[in-house]
Amino acid sequence: MRYRLLNERSLIFEGADPFEVSEYVNRHVGIHRIRLAGTADAMAGLRHRKAGMIDLCRISYGGPVRVVSTGLSDVYHLQIVLHGHCRYEIAGQYHEFSSGDILLLNPDDPIDLTYSDDCEKFILKIPATLLDDVCVEQGWLKPKDGIKFIPIRYQLHEIESLMNLLTLLCQEAESEDGPPQVFSHYNWIVANKLLTLLKHNIRREFPTLQSCSFERLAQYIDENIKRDIGVEELAQISHMSLRSLYLLFERYAQTTPKNYIKRRKLERVHAALIDPANMVRSVTAIALDYGFTHLGRFSESYKAAFGILPSDSLKRR
Repeated sequence: MRYRLLNERSLIFEGADPFEVSEYVNRHVGIHRIRLAGTADAMAGLRHRKAGMIDLCRISYGGPVRVVSTGLSDVYHLQIVLHGHCRYEIAGQYHEFSSGDILLLNPDDPIDLTYSDDCEKFILKIPATLLDDVCVEQGWLKPKDGIKFIPIRYQLHEIESLMNLLTLLCQEAESEDGPPQVFSHYNWIVANKLLTLLKHNIRREFPTLQSCSFERLAQYIDENIKRDIGVEELAQISHMSLRSLYLLFERYAQTTPKNYIKRRKLERVHAALIDPANMVRSVTAIALDYGFTHLGRFSESYKAAFGILPSDSLKRR
């Protein structure tokens, strides 16, 4: 195979106990169990590198082995068979993968893989949050049950641009002299490549405001406008990472979540101050009612937003 995916500089184990290698994989790549097919002298090998949010792994167990897991939780695995073959069982069906074949495993997909004695794989571990962030930035409509790649066998020639990119990423990870920001750019490009080249359940079209998460968050903010709403709370209720949340508000509100909440609070105060039917006791009372505890800064923000002091708004009413 002409692609150079991790060399000796990334070597962690060579001629090792398969269970020792499996324990390392559990800590860094994905939770699983292995079952050896009666081979007591299997010699396992592992190469591993961390590249930003992505893990790069090259693994062989040196003998027939079965790998099982109930699911990968919050990560995806792109698995490339470099040598030998493996069998993937899902929903009672068997799929055979040989050298040059690619398999992508979704989070929570049950895993039942059987390696041949000469099987070696390259595994790309990519967190779900990274793919979520790409969806937000691109304006794609993410399904409610999460991004799911369709279980199709791919071959190297079908994703050659991705393979070239992974080769560069491996070389960069092994060079150890590049700034951390480089991996952030690589991670973003790799995630975009996966969502562009492989088949999945995302609708790659610009969603309307009614169909995106922003409208639901805006409604939640308006319904709880008098409370102190934090960005962590918004991220939790929308099941988004903080990065995705900031990207969403930048796209639809052209500001940060914190500034958006502040703006909505000021708009509510302004509406109350200029409404003759609203029996406002004082500027101080309504400012405190909406969580503005520093009255000097509140007045400055109000004037910056509406060109007039809140006390003048109340007088003009």
